[in-house]
Amino acid sequence: MADQENSDNKTADTTPNPLNPRQRSRRDFLQDASTAAVVGTAVPVLGIRSATAQQPDTIPAAKTTIQLSVNGSNHTVDVEDRWTLAELLRDHLQLTGTKIGCDRSECGACTVLMNGVPVYSCSQLAVWAEGAEVTTVEGLMSKGELSPLQQAFVDNNGPQCGFCTPGQLMTATALLNRNSAPSAQQVKTAMVGNLCRCSNYNAIVEAVVSVAGKSGGVA
Repeated sequence: MADQENSDNKTADTTPNPLNPRQRSRRDFLQDASTAAVVGTAVPVLGIRSATAQQPDTIPAAKTTIQLSVNGSNHTVDVEDRWTLAELLRDHLQLTGTKIGCDRSECGACTVLMNGVPVYSCSQLAVWAEGAEVTTVEGLMSKGELSPLQQAFVDNNGPQCGFCTPGQLMTATALLNRNSAPSAQQVKTAMVGNLCRCSNYNAIVEAVVSVAGKSGGVA
């Protein structure tokens, strides 16, 4: 019986199954890898082109020439139709006071005035500004002096981190231009679209109310 078992073991196929990587020796693996390398080298020699991903032709972005006034200066600019007003101001006119926070019309950090109306520049296409008068936070100073509103923000500790301050200033400027003496509640209502992540709302409202009615305007 033992002899029979020994005979069966001798005749059993002990060749490792090539489909099971755990049974393959290091020698087998290296031999297979070498073969694959030779075949890969032979392909270009035989004139067979390797498969390559087709690269789509680059389509130039559509552009439109617009004319607009920014902080009292006239500009003629070739803008890509996909640019936002914030991109035009920051990246091409170097007016980086306008901040991009959420980039989705939620925080108000990018607020500028277009024809006197506060707008989110991150959601306004630059081509829509054709013929418009745009004012950014850089345009609030006059002859190197802060506007009364800017000074009121400083005096009342309106800015904390300062990131939202440009947008806050622009919305408050629009409010004071149409209502020179707003109440605290009117300030809150007008500025509801400007978020302050530092939660410094009370100081901001106090700053706007404190400048109300002052001579010389706010911008």
